[in-house]
Amino acid sequence: MTSSEAASQRIPPFMTLGSARSNASNQSNSVDKRSHSVNSTVSRETKADALSPMDDAFDDNSPIASQLVSETRRRERLLGRKLPRPVETRILTVANQKGGVGKTTTTVNIAAALASAGLQVLVIDNDPQGNASTALGVPHHADVDSIYDVLINDVPMADVVAQCPDIANLYCAPATIHLAGAEIELVSLVAREQRLRRAIDEYVKFRAKNGEARLDFIFIDCPPSLGLLTVNAFCAANEVMIPIQCEYYALEGLSQLLKNIEMIQKHLNSDLVVSTILLTMYDGRTNLAAHVAADVREHFPEQVLQAMIPRSVRISEAPSYQQTVMTYDPSSTGALSYLEAAAELAERSTV
Repeated sequence: MTSSEAASQRIPPFMTLGSARSNASNQSNSVDKRSHSVNSTVSRETKADALSPMDDAFDDNSPIASQLVSETRRRERLLGRKLPRPVETRILTVANQKGGVGKTTTTVNIAAALASAGLQVLVIDNDPQGNASTALGVPHHADVDSIYDVLINDVPMADVVAQCPDIANLYCAPATIHLAGAEIELVSLVAREQRLRRAIDEYVKFRAKNGEARLDFIFIDCPPSLGLLTVNAFCAANEVMIPIQCEYYALEGLSQLLKNIEMIQKHLNSDLVVSTILLTMYDGRTNLAAHVAADVREHFPEQVLQAMIPRSVRISEAPSYQQTVMTYDPSSTGALSYLEAAAELAERSTV
């Protein structure tokens, strides 16, 4: 057997040089396809990882990150700020005849924010529901002397005022269920509209006589009505603070409230002014809230605070623990917003 015949037996007759090259090329293409398939899979997995929710939370352009940055900057502006003391005691009635707009919540949280900054603050719970007393952790069961006894039985306010257990400079004159009948009982009393004002004046003198620190702020929380309890609060105050919920119904009753305040100014308390309006329960996701806020700012440019109170679960939860949001969750968005409102209110007192 010649060498050429042996070679022809080792190589099949159909395996020519051209077909061998083609086979090698096919094997190379197969490897390239597998490599491309693996690379495509890795690429898809990498893109999926890049779009994962966890990474999106840390994206500088995500809503969560933007909110965190905004809140950090707001806290930095408040850090170390010393709130000025007013020249004399400021007495503010927190009123709005519409219920559920945040009167009590605003009263106790702004009072707590001011007291936490070192100012002397008294909250007078003039609402039979007694929610302000609850939020400040002050007992207000039926056996406790309350603002009812001050108005009806001429009990000195010094015998009624209790200190808030969570904040040293914060005091409260509680309300009990007896206050629900005060509207009727006040009708027959002499100087029925001025009884709360006289009680406050006597309490201020009592503190000065006993060497106690002068009160910087007195907040009077009112019921959602325009009865004699609210009239007493208007006559006792120098200023009115109106919380307005950022919804249409909240605007409807505002004109009636302003008319009643004008009547008080004309006949009972000429020194009374609407000094502060606070927008509450603001939801930036809705156009309605933005429109209501814009309308209120347009009509009351000097009175509306720049700070707005958002809807917040923490704010709503705090009273169930007999606390304000300032002590319940100081790091929450709601607490930050009330700190801003309190600082703005305090700085306006120097104007």
